[in-house]
Amino acid sequence: MAVKKQVKLAIIGLGTVGSGVVEVINRNRQSFVAKTGSDILIKKALVRDITRPRRVDLTGIELTDKPEDVLEDPDIDVVVELMGGVDKAGLYIAEALRRGKYVVTANKDLLAQKGVELMRLAREMGKGIYYEASVGGGIPLIRPLKHCLAANKIKKILGIINGTTNYILTRMTYEQMEFSEALAEAQAKGFAEQDPSSDIEGKDAAFKLAILAADAFHSEVDINKVYREGIADVKLRDILYAEELGFIVKLLAIGEESEAGISLKVHPTLIPKTHPLAGVLDEFNAVLLEGDAVGEVMFYGRGAGSLPTA
Repeated sequence: MAVKKQVKLAIIGLGTVGSGVVEVINRNRQSFVAKTGSDILIKKALVRDITRPRRVDLTGIELTDKPEDVLEDPDIDVVVELMGGVDKAGLYIAEALRRGKYVVTANKDLLAQKGVELMRLAREMGKGIYYEASVGGGIPLIRPLKHCLAANKIKKILGIINGTTNYILTRMTYEQMEFSEALAEAQAKGFAEQDPSSDIEGKDAAFKLAILAADAFHSEVDINKVYREGIADVKLRDILYAEELGFIVKLLAIGEESEAGISLKVHPTLIPKTHPLAGVLDEFNAVLLEGDAVGEVMFYGRGAGSLPTA
């Protein structure tokens, strides 16, 4: 297929996911052209240290540590924000939108806290913010929810949307590990951060649930009103007792809309061993949506990692 258009990108942040984006584009660029007729060119990358060695091939990509080199470049069509954090990332995204650029981000913390104002700015500027990777990593979820299921009234969300806690609970369940032992293994294998508080306290899942709920229920969600309880107090004896009763312990994100309003909760939950979510193991994620027309549909896949998120 002949190239109809070349889309020029700038990446903000070349960490795990940013490097994954470069790797995937380098590897699959010709396939993308064949499928879409558009070519992708990564023109620039904004990083903290331009002298730091990188694990990916950056041939043809200009590294800079000056935000204005990216944000003020009229040749850049799309800014891919992968630096994380809230305040600085929010400023960069807002400036990119004001300068007529589209934005792609996987920043769940930012979207849960400042998504409403950034989406409003995007509409005012006639541009878009695309955030598929902010929930569920490589699982196609946001787009099906907003487009494929647009004719449905979504009644309920049930999700395992944090890979770290699901890995820990899986090891506790099937290897009979105590929480501290399972957490240490998750950290050793790269499934948990050295500071795992956001994951094990349920914050990460709450941010993701807020993003899903905003799209599913067409509502502005206050992240402070999401009930949150983590897994740090789950003991091996709790896991074993649940198993005797025919249940599995999972950290579930639960969203429901009723006449009383929208209820959003993240907490450890007993689910029957026969439930579809009971078989979601290790770092995998799954989200079960219930629509008034389609009934229950489930999305499943790797919820984190460099290449799935890229």
